[in-house]
Amino acid sequence: MNHDDPVLLHTEGRIRHITLNRPRALNALNHAMVLRMDAALGEAEADDAITAVLITGAGERGLCAGGDIRSIHEDARSGGGTSMDFWRDEYRLNARIARFSKPYVAVMDGIVMGGGVGVSAHGDVRIVTERSRVAMPETGIGFVPDVGGTHLLGAAPGELGTHLALTADAVGAADALLCGLADHFVLSHHLAGLTTALAACGTAAEVEETVRRHASPAPGGELAEHREWIDSCYRSASVEEILDQLGTSGVPAAKQAAETILAKSPTALKVTLAALRRARRLGSLEEVLDQEYRTSCTAFTRPDLVEGVRAQIIDKDRNPQWNPADLAEVTEADVALFFAPLGDRELGLAPASRTMD
Repeated sequence: MNHDDPVLLHTEGRIRHITLNRPRALNALNHAMVLRMDAALGEAEADDAITAVLITGAGERGLCAGGDIRSIHEDARSGGGTSMDFWRDEYRLNARIARFSKPYVAVMDGIVMGGGVGVSAHGDVRIVTERSRVAMPETGIGFVPDVGGTHLLGAAPGELGTHLALTADAVGAADALLCGLADHFVLSHHLAGLTTALAACGTAAEVEETVRRHASPAPGGELAEHREWIDSCYRSASVEEILDQLGTSGVPAAKQAAETILAKSPTALKVTLAALRRARRLGSLEEVLDQEYRTSCTAFTRPDLVEGVRAQIIDKDRNPQWNPADLAEVTEADVALFFAPLGDRELGLAPASRTMD
């Protein structure tokens, strides 16, 4: 094992370990990492000596902050197209994780955002800690939740997923559990003992029981007490109506949510709301990933992605100049373009991938 590799692989007992190893970049995913992970899952699935896969992130800051957004920014700014190839393989990996035949144990410690959610929250044993901060932050950079994020958020109770998608807010352990993004809470100082205990597990049932034995109740979250206004305000049919409901609800937290949303890309907001509603009707993860590939490829060609990454990541002036700048300027026809079929460039994960009117 070369400790400089961006993905480290080793076996401990009957557990195959996958460690994302770019701690200086908060383990951000690049194309080579996605391909290595996919190959590692294929090897683990075929090896009868392996009971389960465990994914963790190197360093102390988190599992994964998402895709390598700087590379995507440069690719989009220069008029390239390698990001589409990256997303194609990344989304295929997300689907593979969801359908993996052995326990896929994800330690969602620290920061877990965007692509980090994609390589963890589709697993069947998902662990959060007191340090976890889980988010799909795409609307803040002029993008749309991807990596199956609209599938996950669309399945969250009530309108919690809509709230998280539009605001791009990060949540802690209890709220990740409430939203269905995680399964177990384990204190961070118990992770080493859990890892050691997992090595002796010979069956999927033993893996689950071992995790439960190391788990404990999560500290209180924030979203449960806000369910009433979240479910009421976010069930509206348009972003404009949602903002109106939030602003006139009389709830200070709702007004703050409206202000947060108004700072995001108007185009990304409208496409995100449409994508979430469509994802609920599509049902399967594969169909949703096919849809997300369309929205991602279209967003790649629009000015807000380059501008959003510039403002948030590159220059860090936190002052993006969105184009269009106002929600009223984003038409239904503009939104529909994000869901248009891509012809021979379709991802094609679902057997009969479909679009919606």
